[in-house]
Amino acid sequence: MAQQCAGSDPWQDCMEVAVAVARQAGAVICDALRKEQIVQIKSSPADLVTETDQNVEKMIISTLKEKFPSHSFIGEESVADGAPSILTDNPTWIIDPIDGTTNFVHRFPFVAVSIGFSVNKQSEVGIVYSCVEDKMYTARRGHGAFCNGKQLKVSGQEDISKALIVTELGSNRTPEIMKTVLSNMEKLISIPSHGIRALGTAAVNMCTVATGGADAYYEMGIHCWDMAAAALIVTEAGGVVLDISGGPFDMMSRRVIAAGSRAIAERIAQEVQTIPYQRDDQ
Repeated sequence: MAQQCAGSDPWQDCMEVAVAVARQAGAVICDALRKEQIVQIKSSPADLVTETDQNVEKMIISTLKEKFPSHSFIGEESVADGAPSILTDNPTWIIDPIDGTTNFVHRFPFVAVSIGFSVNKQSEVGIVYSCVEDKMYTARRGHGAFCNGKQLKVSGQEDISKALIVTELGSNRTPEIMKTVLSNMEKLISIPSHGIRALGTAAVNMCTVATGGADAYYEMGIHCWDMAAAALIVTEAGGVVLDISGGPFDMMSRRVIAAGSRAIAERIAQEVQTIPYQRDDQ
């Protein structure tokens, strides 16, 4: 049996520590926004990383490790440095220190700390802190989803012709992939739907579905640390999270549909062409 956090409620302590460290990380990010950043390129000219990403991740992991030494960790920048990205049954923290690094570099005001916590490969806690907005999204499995303490509920919209959809162009600039990404957007806007939006961070996009502000979000090519926290926030707000094929959601698959209703999620799955990406755990 997995070692639980202290207290009669097994994961409440984990939740409280994660909220505190997310808020601390957000303060560091907001302070860094006022300063010039040294920017490095990862997988493509549009896939960026800064020293702040790396420093914030180290801070989050060291704080959580001190409190929960037996737990495992998957962090975006640790994986970039060669650490494995394997989800086991052990209590595991899945961390994106800055979701929306390109936004951060440009001071575009949607930047989030994402901290997910899974046990036996099942999400138990999700924290997304959109720090410029000062919006703290939280979820516990079976306990609902909240933003700054106010309970969240998805829109429940079932008619895609009345839907506002969120997605991203992504960071891959391969011509064939770009062609498919744009073609998928064209298919959905031509149904017609009400519109397509992009905030530049998968976690905040998904949380916007949880608030009812958007009716669906889909994307391929993102990673487990982009989705781990926000997927739980969507489902705890009454939403649906599926694989891009319409099948069950797999956090390591690098693809997702999050929606306010199963009807809209399944319609998106029917419309979009899948882009093949290597799994996070391969």
